[in-house]
Amino acid sequence: MKPHFHKVPSTSQHSFSIRYDKKPNFGTLWHFHPELELHYIVKGQGTQYIGDTVSSFSDGDLILLGENLPHTWRCSEKYFQENPVVEVEAFVLQFLPSCLGKDFFELPETKSISSLYKNAKKGMIIYGDTKEKLSEILRETINASQLERVINLLRMLQILGSTTEYKTISPGYANSHLTNISEMERLEKIYSYVLAHYREEISLEKISSIANLSVSSFSRYFKKMTNKTFFEFLIEIRISNVCSALIEDKLPIEVICYECGFNNVSNFYRHFNKVTGMTPFAYKKQYLS
Repeated sequence: MKPHFHKVPSTSQHSFSIRYDKKPNFGTLWHFHPELELHYIVKGQGTQYIGDTVSSFSDGDLILLGENLPHTWRCSEKYFQENPVVEVEAFVLQFLPSCLGKDFFELPETKSISSLYKNAKKGMIIYGDTKEKLSEILRETINASQLERVINLLRMLQILGSTTEYKTISPGYANSHLTNISEMERLEKIYSYVLAHYREEISLEKISSIANLSVSSFSRYFKKMTNKTFFEFLIEIRISNVCSALIEDKLPIEVICYECGFNNVSNFYRHFNKVTGMTPFAYKKQYLS
């Protein structure tokens, strides 16, 4: 899927951008920008694509993205039904690495922030007390005065630079071939097809024809571009949709299994445990308890 460059709106009045979004969904554009982004999802569920990783997102997720890291949050189908009651909410902070001045990183006190920016290039999901502190500061910053905005940004960078309460989202991305945008035009076709047909059986012959490649060439190409096989990717897409359905809690687990493209319950449980590290019941309990 080809990432699109996104120009983050800026004004001479502010050195960085922060906003509160409340809208039907997060859109579908896979994009990148030179700004780092701290994204706090107050409400919303679906599948996120960050670097070369596919996973589910849900209410309360807090993610830090490094500069030029491709990403999108694709909401589940209920957010595209034009139902005014079903909306997403998010706080979004975007700032250039140099927004605090070019000499900022020359200070001996800012070494931890330099390391933070390097980690952010692979994406970081923040949890625990760190998430609670940052979400509170984000809310404060929306209505903060000019100088308070800058102070709050420094507070957040200090917390992020010293925390261990995070997981790397896309650890293999730094050396990925995904930075070659010209090659990703094929991926855009592949991703779009899989997102529309993941509930069905998708053969290598079929997806190779979508990419206009032979089966052997497609397998090499997809592995090179994503650091995984096509079927590993397909399973990740299905599992991410299973996770969204589990959180919605409207259908039994076995029904969700078949709804999301698995035709064997035992294989479904095995794949779910491999991708998430837990059983579907434990995952569901984690979010609904």
